[in-house]
Amino acid sequence: MGIIELHNELKTATLYANLIFYGQAATEQLSNQIATDINQQYNAAKALITIHGNIYTFVMQVAGIHNPSLQQIDVIENDNPLQNYFRIEEYASGNISFVDGVHSNTGYFMLANILHNSTTAAHEFGHTIGLEHPQQLDIRGYGIPGIMHPRGTICNPEYQYDLHAAPHAPGGTMNPNFRQVQQQNITDLQIDKLKFNTQHRAIIGAFSSQWHYAHSKE
Repeated sequence: MGIIELHNELKTATLYANLIFYGQAATEQLSNQIATDINQQYNAAKALITIHGNIYTFVMQVAGIHNPSLQQIDVIENDNPLQNYFRIEEYASGNISFVDGVHSNTGYFMLANILHNSTTAAHEFGHTIGLEHPQQLDIRGYGIPGIMHPRGTICNPEYQYDLHAAPHAPGGTMNPNFRQVQQQNITDLQIDKLKFNTQHRAIIGAFSSQWHYAHSKE
């Protein structure tokens, strides 16, 4: 969730958001790194948007904030569309990171998923601003996987965990580290259909306001 602002003099459509992290595995350094990864991955696409006949370059500008003192009521009562809340823990049920639906502002990240310049945070944030998994999950012959292709996608061998593995075999599915934000991902946001106010700002996404407790292995 965030706010899109049109800067007519710069011809940019900038998405602003604060990603607030809590949980035992959250740190200030990691919070900053996640935000940096998301910004770099989205901005590398240099995607264009046409709004009312004007062409804008899409810019992602999210900030990562570590808030170890965050309370449940802060999440539940928040009414600021800039604020997103994600718990980070070493363990997650199902062994996977997630957000609380397409168009949301809360979720739960498993630490191992988001380290080492991972694309997981960019993928999950994509859900919060309205992006869904593609219906076509066998993309052999189509090149680099887009940011919203989920784990388990069948792709060209060079984008698999194991270059030599057969499709569907161990190592024979997409390694998410190869995903990239593409023009189509930004087009799918349908920013041109958002309702902009007189300050040229519009809200993207919605409030899910879900506080997450740490998952237990028991």
